[in-house]
Amino acid sequence: MAERTPQDAEPGTTPQGDPWLAFGYLVAGVLLYGGIGLALDRWLNTSFFVVVGILLGVGLGMFMTWRRFRAPVTEQSKNT
Repeated sequence: MAERTPQDAEPGTTPQGDPWLAFGYLVAGVLLYGGIGLALDRWLNTSFFVVVGILLGVGLGMFMTWRRFRAPVTEQSKNT
């Protein structure tokens, strides 16, 4: 049986995505930007860049998840 792609979905339905992909975006953002913040903290002898990096990573991970799983805009939804 072939997998269905978003183009095969019925009109008016929301896209179904892999929840592990969304989880991966969030974890990767926290680890990457938190790690960058930790490196900056050690290099500059400060203690706030790790918090800024984690918050930035969560925000960017949420943005990437939203961009990946948002519903496509159709002509019908534009007119309502």
